Amino acid sequence: MKKLLAFLLALLTLTGCAAQNAPEATPTDGNTAEPTELIVFAAASLTETLTAIAEQYRSVAPEVTLRFNFDSSGTLKTQIEEGADCDLFLSAAPKQMNALSDGGLIAEDTRLDLLENKVVLTVPDGNPEQLASFDDLAARLDAGGILLAVGNSDVPVGQYTQKIFEFYGLDESALAESGVLTYGGNVKEVTTQVVEAAADCGIVYATDAFSAGLTVVDEATAEMCGQVIYPAAVTAHAARPAEAAAFLSYLSGTEASAIFESVGFTSLTK
Repeated sequence: MKKLLAFLLALLTLTGCAAQNAPEATPTDGNTAEPTELIVFAAASLTETLTAIAEQYRSVAPEVTLRFNFDSSGTLKTQIEEGADCDLFLSAAPKQMNALSDGGLIAEDTRLDLLENKVVLTVPDGNPEQLASFDDLAARLDAGGILLAVGNSDVPVGQYTQKIFEFYGLDESALAESGVLTYGGNVKEVTTQVVEAAADCGIVYATDAFSAGLTVVDEATAEMCGQVIYPAAVTAHAARPAEAAAFLSYLSGTEASAIFESVGFTSLTK
């Protein structure tokens, strides 16, 4: 957090110096702030919260228009690597952020761990299969008696699921071949399969289960899949680095944290 604030202060200082040397602008409508479009790439599991926060942010920075690209963190990482315009990246796991950092695509002084989530086992309305826990799920998957919706291996929720499989000694390839797994390209796709009862259960984030109104029957421990940390950072080639850092600072504050925590996130920056 200190690094982020220092980065923001430095950018604002440079902006201030440039403004001192520039000719005075003549206000036309009482608002001299230049309209800015900020491009934010964010994990699909942040869709509802960031959309709500964007409405709130208008009163703080009315000149800033936030344009979101929500998808799996793996897909977003690839898009950034391929040169897509992006000012700020919020990932659902450190792995994707680390890869961008290794490639020199992240402004390191801005990176911070923003949120923590939980991985949960959810079921459709009424819990038709009467699942009780991850232990119950593991036994019934092994016996071939249930259909589980999971994320693809290139998305964080799928990677956390793979760790749960390893914890229980389950062979994912064998499970897939036996027809007890169905996949989604991001956590929203997995959640939808459970909502529509296209699967008997699904492994998603606690926040997505909350937003979709799904029943949670169990929560994975850190021993099972590790901590679910959401890092965020300004990208190295951001067109609007000062504005991106300012929005990230806002996401770290109490107003945004209240929205994140209302759906089950834990803020790591308060």
